[in-house]
Amino acid sequence: MDKTPLTPLHEWTPTPDKAIALQRELAPRVEREDRIGEVNLIAGVDIGFEQEGAITRAAVVLLDWPSLTLVDHVIYREPTRMPYIPGLLSFREIPAALEAFNKLSATPDLVMVDGQGIAHPRRLGVASHLGLWLDLPTIGVAKSILCGRHDEVPEQRGGWTPLSHRGEVIGAALRSREKVKPIFISSGHRVSLETSLDWVVRCLGRTKLPEPTRLADRLASRRGAMPAASS
Repeated sequence: MDKTPLTPLHEWTPTPDKAIALQRELAPRVEREDRIGEVNLIAGVDIGFEQEGAITRAAVVLLDWPSLTLVDHVIYREPTRMPYIPGLLSFREIPAALEAFNKLSATPDLVMVDGQGIAHPRRLGVASHLGLWLDLPTIGVAKSILCGRHDEVPEQRGGWTPLSHRGEVIGAALRSREKVKPIFISSGHRVSLETSLDWVVRCLGRTKLPEPTRLADRLASRRGAMPAASS
């Protein structure tokens, strides 16, 4: 499928100081309200590493909505460009993710990312950063907190409580499964928090993670075979 080349936002090899400056420059461009059309295809994204971190492995799955059947999946590997630095993971992970997206057979209408959206000290986690690059609606689905605090999460499946940082609501702690630790949802780009929560809950199966990021995590971590793509 032919794709329109992306307009680069910046170079991918900045020093840590320049990367932080770029985050502060780009964060105001993140759209926190809904700008999302009809959803027929949902992508899930996760990043893994090989050879003790020397190789970045980006995994992207493409699912049909509402059946959540697999339509396509891509694994892309490249040399890791930046060491692990807390708060700067998007500079380490996104270059490979962009190449994986470029190899998909179709463009998704919504993207769920294993990582933070605006629930980030400078409000530019990997889901928000990727959303700006792709100009697509993105949602951050994280397994742990990077910053912020929350009250006790209701025990029932789908219960949630706001995640706040410096007096601002930046996401939500969501009980995706009873008697299981919550996951942390935040707006990535072009999706509000309320809509983000709605889509994540709608995509939950029998496990803790929504199906798009569950399958991407499985692929990125090389745990078992993927289900066959639908024709």
